[in-house]
Amino acid sequence: MTTTTISRTGQQRPVLHAALPGQRVFSLTLDHGPLAPATARHAARSVLEAWGLRDGRIYDTLLVISELVTNAVTHALPPVVLNLYGSADGSGRVQIHVTDGGPRTETVPSNWAADRPDDEHGRGDLIVSALADHTGSGTESVPGADGLIDHWADLDEA
Repeated sequence: MTTTTISRTGQQRPVLHAALPGQRVFSLTLDHGPLAPATARHAARSVLEAWGLRDGRIYDTLLVISELVTNAVTHALPPVVLNLYGSADGSGRVQIHVTDGGPRTETVPSNWAADRPDDEHGRGDLIVSALADHTGSGTESVPGADGLIDHWADLDEA
């Protein structure tokens, strides 16, 4: 299946994906840094609106995207890739996948999220679990994984 992605420069380009029939696909490679969550939310919002999701479902989906991308940038190595799979039947079902380069083994002294006060982080997994119907992580869904880890969340029909 061929779908369209938006590059960091805002240019659209075709990308090949393995998708199920009746499934919409969006993919975006993100910079590994503090702007990644905002970039992911901004790009995903227009895609989710184009897919016809209602505002409440878009808000929940963007929050889950933000948390998964923040975790990838904070705790993992590059790359960080956002993949969205949406049902074409109008049900509002969305599957979010954030793939990263696996856990960091070294401590990064200037980690932008870790430098925040304790009361400003540490709730991402709870937020994702509260909003998603199913969550998980592993290498099974990453072809030729090579150390890449996929973190996913399903938001079923609203």
